[in-house]
Amino acid sequence: MPHVVLTDDDELFRESLGLNLADEGYDVTSFSNGRETLAYLQEGGEADVLLLDWRMPELTGIDVLRRLRRAGIAIPVIFLTALSDDIYEQAALEGGAVDFIDKSRRLPILLKRLELIAEGLRPARAPEAPPAVLRRSDLELRCDSHRAFWKEVMVDLSLTEFRIIELLATRAGEDIGYREIYDLVHGKDFIAGLGEEGYRANVRTLIKRIRKSFREVDPDFAHIENYAGFGYRWLSEA
Repeated sequence: MPHVVLTDDDELFRESLGLNLADEGYDVTSFSNGRETLAYLQEGGEADVLLLDWRMPELTGIDVLRRLRRAGIAIPVIFLTALSDDIYEQAALEGGAVDFIDKSRRLPILLKRLELIAEGLRPARAPEAPPAVLRRSDLELRCDSHRAFWKEVMVDLSLTEFRIIELLATRAGEDIGYREIYDLVHGKDFIAGLGEEGYRANVRTLIKRIRKSFREVDPDFAHIENYAGFGYRWLSEA
């Protein structure tokens, strides 16, 4: 089971959720504020996933996320918050969070998300391992270290973003639907906070962030093409 770091200034919520996660077999380390969380992670504290509240004194959750990313700490972050407005979810995803879950949603939703992260951390048992290096034109994906290079320059991608690029590049020239991309990240049949069609907005935000990262390396990058109303494709030639 992954080691979960839980940060929330609500003592009752923090203790209750921590006990529930421990009952499910997770190792849990809890903090009441962002500063303690940052210190723990920057000092190399054990953590596979961070559950993070948004509203906290001194440092908000989004402040913590941004500082972690600036420090090069790529731990998967899930926001657990009472804030349900779209602007908060968009800011969290653009900042590098893997999910944004309303606190009012039931525990099984969170457990499912943690299960999917655990599967991503587990060594693959597929009979045929993917190639260690996947190349498409100027793209190079080092699948064992989850690093992407464009024109021999490393592109700053999260693990989630790398998996999306790997999916698109593996099936270059093929149209990949919004739902398939979303399921890759969140698991089959997961419903976003924006409702039944929320997965489209979620995927658009992720693709926007990926394009931005590639264009920081190459302003003319145009290998991810949108198929209006359906999804995206990776172009072998652009």
